[in-house]
Amino acid sequence: MGFRQFAPENPPLRFRPAMLALLLVLAACSPTRKPSASASGRTAIRFATDWRAEAEQGGFFEAYATGEYARRGLDVTIIPGGPGANVPELIASGAAEMGIGSNSFGVMNLAAEHVPIKAVMASFQKDPQVLIAHPDAGVNGLADLKGHPILLADAAVTSFWPWLKAKYGLTDAQVRKYSFSTAPFIADPRAVQEGYATSEPYTIEQQIGKAPKVFLLADNGYPGYAAMVLAPDRLIASNPKAVQAFVEASAIGWKTYLEGDPAPADALILKLNKEMRPDILSQARAKMRQYGLVRSGDAVAGGIGAMTDARWKTFFDTASGLGVYPKGLDYHQAYTTAFTGVLPFVAPVQGQPQGQASGRATP
Repeated sequence: MGFRQFAPENPPLRFRPAMLALLLVLAACSPTRKPSASASGRTAIRFATDWRAEAEQGGFFEAYATGEYARRGLDVTIIPGGPGANVPELIASGAAEMGIGSNSFGVMNLAAEHVPIKAVMASFQKDPQVLIAHPDAGVNGLADLKGHPILLADAAVTSFWPWLKAKYGLTDAQVRKYSFSTAPFIADPRAVQEGYATSEPYTIEQQIGKAPKVFLLADNGYPGYAAMVLAPDRLIASNPKAVQAFVEASAIGWKTYLEGDPAPADALILKLNKEMRPDILSQARAKMRQYGLVRSGDAVAGGIGAMTDARWKTFFDTASGLGVYPKGLDYHQAYTTAFTGVLPFVAPVQGQPQGQASGRATP
């Protein structure tokens, strides 16, 4: 899986002019209205994900499968993504009311291009992005990467690579093309490749028979949230109660998925993604807990999903300091903390209608 952006096969730092024009036109032409009511009388929310159904989306599937969305007056349909997923386009066109923003760069790009879509929640306090090395390659930390070929996708080259290169004195000559296959990494004992902490390290270990060296960028100073919930400005303005309900239910879903019974979500994930396996889901949950992807950072005091102005400022200062964004950019347009300030002790709503966990998520 590796680095996820809105169009993983060829994602630029900024949206290409044609794509930007399309997003802005779609956002301008999409009707400013509240989401329609479903036959159940609940507010209909189509939620687009950035990848195929997996544990990294488990909190949303858990909230759906256990009825947390329904109990808060929402009729949620989950639309799984894939390699060509373009969540902002779906939201801007009105084909989805909300969706997943993979990482802070993708969200900040929307603000830089004045696309009226914001992050309203951060499921992951730490970006799961890792670099992976062979166990015997002599790489014991990121400072040891000099001279090693590093397999990176295009999105990585235009996002975390400038930070990594500047901090550790690496060079562009080390970069090799990563095409979401582990074969080149396995074939070269000196190679290093990108990945997600919850995914590639496990599959690589199964292939080479021993655990690779894994370095979580977030634990080495890399700023930024991940697995954020995106909502268009028009929905935030017209139906803030629906946005709040989605955020609260999702926070409960993540808590239950990682600290309670994940079976309802796993059943739905396995139904929607035939390539997924129970062991992959189980180890991914363990890694999320091990690395504190959900329960760390701002979530310690602010609850699951929390974001803060200070954290976004740190991310922007880091990125703009590397020339990724102009220093005068109004980065506050990328997010709002209005919906996560009440989350520390969110509890399930009792005595209201159950959701339908029969697989209304759209394959």
